[in-house]
Amino acid sequence: MAVLDITELAAALPRGAPVVGLDLGTKTIGVAVSDASLMIASPLELIRKTQFTQDAEALFKAMASRHAAGIVIGLPVNMDGTEGPRSQSARAFGRNLLRLKDLPIAFWDERLSSVAVNRVLIDEADITRARRADLVDKMAAAYILQGALDRMRSL
Repeated sequence: MAVLDITELAAALPRGAPVVGLDLGTKTIGVAVSDASLMIASPLELIRKTQFTQDAEALFKAMASRHAAGIVIGLPVNMDGTEGPRSQSARAFGRNLLRLKDLPIAFWDERLSSVAVNRVLIDEADITRARRADLVDKMAAAYILQGALDRMRSL
């Protein structure tokens, strides 16, 4: 299977199968999962990056535990809409996953997702800096995934 756009992802998913969302950081991968109806995204876990194969195995294990059948990867687009090295890295991550497993993958613009999550954790939840560091990536993954789910529902 190839990398799809969000409309194609929605059509490629088996009925009732959740999808995971990823926020790819330099040291961690935030993972979120949707419910079976593709309405709500929830933070799931944080994968500490080691080697790609091990990271992919951890991701596939998390997906299997939730019966997830697709992936939405946050694409760190620049504010002017261009794609830089981080976007290229995210796209390479998606292509490499496809080499290991045939599943539907789409990218979703993640501009300001970490900023929005940090704002919520600081302003509304009053979370300490140390605790925030553990939550931001997986909550950003949920933020990214929720945006994609909202778009899929609007089609």
